[in-house]
Amino acid sequence: MMITKLDGVTPVNNVQNTKRTEAKQDYLSFSDTINVSDEAKAAAEAYYLNQVAEETPDVRADLVASIKEKIKDPNYLNQAVISSTADRLLASYGL
Repeated sequence: MMITKLDGVTPVNNVQNTKRTEAKQDYLSFSDTINVSDEAKAAAEAYYLNQVAEETPDVRADLVASIKEKIKDPNYLNQAVISSTADRLLASYGL
């Protein structure tokens, strides 16, 4: 047995007769927003800083080698260099 018509209404007619323009306008009137808490921002920053710290080498071998070469030269170590180094060390500790 085959059913060809259901009271003169076919599923295709129901879909074709719908008004989609009104539904589309409803979607356009809303905008999406997102809020990130201060705790989440702090956690993201801590994660980023941890990644940077893990990727950064502890010792810059090239800089250490160049300083060792400078110290080997007896003319390099004079009162001005020692004084400047001491001032920089104290400044880095906030003194």
